[in-house]
Parts: sequence; C-alpha cells; structure tokens
Amino acid sequence: MTDDPERDAHGTDAREDDGDGDPRDDARAELADVIDERRRLLALAYRMLGTTGEAEDAVQETYVRWYRMSDAERDAIANPAGWLTRVAGRVCLDLLGTARARRERYVGPWLPEPLPAGYFAAGSGAAATSAPAVSAGVAGGSVTAQTDAAPDPLDRVTLDEAVSSALLVVLEAMTPPERVSFVLHDVFAVPFPEIAEIVGRSPAAVRQLATSARRRVAAERSRQVSRAEHDAVVAAFAAATQAGDLAALTRVLDPDVTLRSDGGGLVSAARKPVFGAENVARFLLGLLAKNPADRVEPTATTDGTGFAVLRDGVVIGVVNLNVVAGRVADLWIVMNPEKLGAWRD
Repeated sequence: MTDDPERDAHGTDAREDDGDGDPRDDARAELADVIDERRRLLALAYRMLGTTGEAEDAVQETYVRWYRMSDAERDAIANPAGWLTRVAGRVCLDLLGTARARRERYVGPWLPEPLPAGYFAAGSGAAATSAPAVSAGVAGGSVTAQTDAAPDPLDRVTLDEAVSSALLVVLEAMTPPERVSFVLHDVFAVPFPEIAEIVGRSPAAVRQLATSARRRVAAERSRQVSRAEHDAVVAAFAAATQAGDLAALTRVLDPDVTLRSDGGGLVSAARKPVFGAENVARFLLGLLAKNPADRVEPTATTDGTGFAVLRDGVVIGVVNLNVVAGRVADLWIVMNPEKLGAWRD
C-alpha cells in the first residue's frame, strides 16, 4: 500500500490489458463509472454536512483531486468508487472541522436543508414526488387537509429516513469523527480500517465512535412513529390550523414542543426557538394572519408529509414536523433561500 491513502483506497494493482478491444473504450467506460458515482457521493456528503450546497462543494473537490492525478496514477487504482468514497469522506471531515465556527456565526437557529421525498433515489434535484399522504391546499394564509391512507413504498421510507431532518439534527450534535464514522460505516458500509485512515484514529477507536453514534440514532428512532401515524397527526395539525382553532392546535402539539425557524439572516424568521404548545400555536396562527396572501401546500418530504410555503408561486419556506407519541414534538421551518434550491428546480 502506498503512503498516500487517496491513491490506494482499495488496492493499487494496475489493471492488465488482455489485448482484446479498443483501450479507448475501456477509458470511456471508466470515465462513465467515475461520473456515475456523483449522485452517491452527493448523498454521502449531504448526510455528513446537512446541505446540498456544501455537499456539492465536497464532491467537486473530490473530483478535482481525481483529475489532478496522472493517467498512470488513476489506472493504478483498482476501485475508483472506493477511492472517491474515501476522499469524499476526508473532504467532508475537513469541512465539518470548520462548520462549528460557521454555525456559531449563523444568524438564528441553523437547520439541515429539507429535501423532497426520494430526492437522492430519483437522482434529480426536482421537487416532484409521489402524492403525499395528506392532500391539502392553502389560500389566504389558511390550511386545508384530508387524509389519504395510501402507504409509501417500503424502499422510499427507508431511503428517506436516512436523510430525514430528525436524523440530521441528531448527526449535527455529533463530533466530526463520530459523524463521519457513522455515515461511512452504517450507511455506506465502508470497513473500519479504511475509515480509520480517513479520521486518523485506530480501527478500534473508529468502531467505538460508530457505536456511540449508533446509540444516539437508535434513541431518536425509538421515538419515531409510523409514516401513517405521522401523516394522520399532520392532517389534524392542518385542520386545526385551517380552522384557526387555538385549542385544537394546542392539543395536537406536545406540551414541550419546540419550533425552530431558519432564515440564515437573509429573510425574516424567528431568531430564537419557540417553546411550549400554547406559545407555538399562537406563533403559527399569528404567522398565517400576518401573511394572508401566502399559500401553504402539503408536500412529501424525507420526514413524511410536510408543508411548502409559496409566495407568488415560488417556494419561500418548507415546514417539517417531528411526531412523537401522537403529537408534534418539533417543527422545523426553513426559510433560508440558500436551502430551498431543491424545491425551486
């Protein structure tokens, strides 16, 4: 193995040419394979960094390092996909190292970027998705809803839960090595010895990091409800909001509910969290009353059914809800336009 782990991600045995076929065809096939890895790398980087913008930057840097090598150096890498994964992990680790300082300077609460359901599975940034389990339309700052019992496909649920806001909030509280270890091993099945080279720890230490992260994630998942229950609670939430019924809305909220709004200092948003069922209910109803021209429409997100806020036909916000034990425990409202690109494509 060479001294440079970026040039020996999964072995350095050069490929042998058996003399059959045009070598240019092999080169073109390899290039296609490398480019095809982009979507997977974006999914990996998003889980580590929490926004598609930072994920794009990480993947771009990964490819820069790939093409910076000579043809001979690239040919010596037996598994380009493995190499790209390791380098992307290292780039993300470096970015996470500076992220804490950026979060401290961030105006108001920082939230992960919300994504449409099936965003990475579809291989597109388009926000078009299957019909949500709650069908609703909002005009004049009000919300209407009716339930639809059609369940989501199991594979969609699995993929979406891996990039849900609930999970990303948990990942955000981890140390950079802990987060990288968990995502690489538990989500992308990278062996511990390889992760150890990325984070600069021993394989045993990396295993402990992943185990610690897994406990945190398991604790969060133990609180989660089924997608059907989530969407039923969202339907009740929408109905109470549409009716302007403070008592009904308060009942659907957990007594210790927390509302966080992320405007990033670029648009108007609450700069401090709102705590408690009555405070959150009054805040939401007041927000709708102050913006009667806005439309609030249900949409399928990676957290289940949520809401898109539209002004003049443009999405200006996305609302995700975390349902625990039949009530809304968290509301995440992202208004930062830099985090809404997936909803505007």
